Amino acid sequence: MTKRNINQQFSEYLDVFPITGIVGPRQVGKTTLAKNIEIEKDFLYLDLERQVDRDKLSGDPSFFLSQFQEKCVILDEVQFMPELFSELRGIVDENRRPGRFIVLVSASPDIIRGTSETLAGRIGYLELTPFTTSEVDNDLDKLWIRGGFPDSYLARTDKASNLWRTNFIRTYIQRDLGLLGLQTDVRTMERFWRMLSNVQGALLNVQKLGRSLDVSNITIMRYIDFLEGAFMIRVLRPWSKNQNKRLVKSPKVYIRDSGLLHNLLSLADYGSIINNIHVGTSWEGFVIEQIINQATDDLQFYFYRTHQGAECDLLIEKDGKVSAAIEIKFGTSPKVSKGFRISMEDTAAKKGFIIGNGEETFQIEENITITNLKYFIQNIIPKL
Repeated sequence: MTKRNINQQFSEYLDVFPITGIVGPRQVGKTTLAKNIEIEKDFLYLDLERQVDRDKLSGDPSFFLSQFQEKCVILDEVQFMPELFSELRGIVDENRRPGRFIVLVSASPDIIRGTSETLAGRIGYLELTPFTTSEVDNDLDKLWIRGGFPDSYLARTDKASNLWRTNFIRTYIQRDLGLLGLQTDVRTMERFWRMLSNVQGALLNVQKLGRSLDVSNITIMRYIDFLEGAFMIRVLRPWSKNQNKRLVKSPKVYIRDSGLLHNLLSLADYGSIINNIHVGTSWEGFVIEQIINQATDDLQFYFYRTHQGAECDLLIEKDGKVSAAIEIKFGTSPKVSKGFRISMEDTAAKKGFIIGNGEETFQIEENITITNLKYFIQNIIPKL
């Protein structure tokens, strides 16, 4: 099993909270993580996607679970029985021993309405993302092409990886979204995903998307909010603290996993990707996702753009101040644009970085560095 970055934090949460929640998209490895974590006690595993396991809890779940007080109970795909959260509250209030339950959820707590309030103080949530660069020994090209879903990344061939992603997308749209609570026309949702792939990294234009799909703006926002909560897309908000500039207010939207993006764009291998018009936005989304997924919780992330043309792809803020402004370029000799320099001045960014896909790292100005993703994650993020 590939060692995941959250292993240590997962163990720490089990020593503190009666319930530890692992959230993340389907097929990301939550079950494998939970079953392989080193704990002193035995565990009981219940897969709530299976009717036979749901039946065990359908009558009196408190009575059933009380029989396993000395075990760690793993409740997989708990969003299929959201009513269990209120039951768990009563159970853990009677005995707050840490590590009693592990709940695995394929949607954010916000989608499972009320769970954050129901279990406040009793549960700690961790997000398991697809593989990151550090988890695959910095094999960037393979990770970028195939994405980080374990079955896709670890497939024997690119063809097998692409086939897995094709079926994942089909199943997710046709079945999983409905099971998670988003009821919509399958063909409309498939068109919506493909439209998002073609506007990767662009400003969200709700009206244009609504007209193209012949649905209301409210429906488009419902799709966006749900897919964000299901960890399929990232909505990157604009930085808006400069009151002296006319700032863009719309967020940017990215399909989070680069492998899924490439499949939706019918890009099967490295050659087809680098020769495609979407190569820049694909690389941009990949870099942003890797940085955010491997950063500490005290960092906040935005993009910056003014109506006058100043922009940067990613701002990293800490303690209310911009620690780093980042421009992402696919190329081994990226250049610094005038708009990027202006964005650093506007945001009072301490340092600027141009992240390309070359090997070298060097300063071109006192506060601007040309670098690559591996160096930035290993050497810059820990110092922010």
